[in-house]
Amino acid sequence: MNPPPAHGGERVAAALAANGVRTIFTLCGGHISPILVAAKARGIAIVDTRDEATAVFAADAHARLTGMTGVAAVTAGPGLTNTLTALKNAQLAQSPLLLLGGAAPTALQGRGALQDIAQRPLVEPHVKFMRQVKRVADLGPAVEEALAAARDGVPGPAFVECPVDLLYDEALIRGWYADAAGKGQAIADRALRWYLNRHAERMFAGSGAPYDPQPRAVAVPAARAAAVASAAESFARAERPLIVIGSQAVVDAPSAHELAAAVERLGVPVYLSGMARGLLGRDARLQMRHARREALREADCVLLAGVPCDFRLDYGKHVRRSATLVAANRSSRDARLNRRASIEAIGDAGRFIVALAAAAGDRARGARHGSKRSPRATRSARPRSTPRPRRAARTSTRWPSSARSRRRRAKARSSSPTAATLSRRRLTSCTRARR
Repeated sequence: MNPPPAHGGERVAAALAANGVRTIFTLCGGHISPILVAAKARGIAIVDTRDEATAVFAADAHARLTGMTGVAAVTAGPGLTNTLTALKNAQLAQSPLLLLGGAAPTALQGRGALQDIAQRPLVEPHVKFMRQVKRVADLGPAVEEALAAARDGVPGPAFVECPVDLLYDEALIRGWYADAAGKGQAIADRALRWYLNRHAERMFAGSGAPYDPQPRAVAVPAARAAAVASAAESFARAERPLIVIGSQAVVDAPSAHELAAAVERLGVPVYLSGMARGLLGRDARLQMRHARREALREADCVLLAGVPCDFRLDYGKHVRRSATLVAANRSSRDARLNRRASIEAIGDAGRFIVALAAAAGDRARGARHGSKRSPRATRSARPRSTPRPRRAARTSTRWPSSARSRRRRAKARSSSPTAATLSRRRLTSCTRARR
């Protein structure tokens, strides 16, 4: 069993290390120094930036590239307010991120202490999880909970406020409070000493117990099997299927190779956007790069994998109403944004594509095995109420046709003889024959 941490900063560092954090982006400040010193002692790299917004932007980028939760630590007050743009960016990008923010001493908050502002109203609208810690013993569990919340469901930023008097060692903090209480014997002085001693006892309660942090497992949300089966059937019947893959499909960066292999097995033309760009390599035969609007309007079955119907898809108008729209998204709100999908697959978009490829392979194997039976047995096995399935056209990555091809077809149609022209030709030939 591990010995009790020497101070609150060590508790935070221990929780980060136990959850696999290897880098902290920061702009060093006195309110958070114990966290940085303890983290460096545990082998966590400390990247010091020149602006708090840069620290959070860097943590966001680290999360997108590695699939691990990015961590940033900033000082109290203006250090926190400087992060708001980057914090909102991480929220909209659905990046798993943990922001550790310093704060004024717990007993002096709201009394004009150094860099003391009400931080909760500023941060809360931009994070999915927020915790203001009041006891030293709660620092580690709050960090563990925040790291899990940042990755759970729809990823996003989490914030833990760590007051400065919870991070330094107990003897130093009690000395601060003793100096603040003074040595007067008046009733007011004795009441102040009693209050500060009672406050310190509450703040350090349980801090002498050993702390053994454990990483919290976060289950990856998976779409229902019925949604996978329905999508596989729709793609099998489609003549012009299309897939659009967005950033959310690659939130689990280490599984990107598995996702790329699944896309190749599906053999469906695909557009890549956001962090999914480069998923299939430079010379992928399935990837389409131009005329996405025309492709979406011509497709009869469209899968939006981690892509909402926002301004980039003209709020859903790019996909024609008669097409089968499959929305795979961790967020039910994003899956239904501006347009209702024919099939909703609420869960991880990348895992959904992998499951869809497996289902398509099972259908193909089943079709091959079924073709070995006699035609009479095949006809008798098919229920009469079930219509004969349409033959799926061979998937081609050459559609949609280019503007030049469309003009060529239009010219050919205009130059081809119509029924009226043929009738006039026949009438002329008959008149000449009579003469």
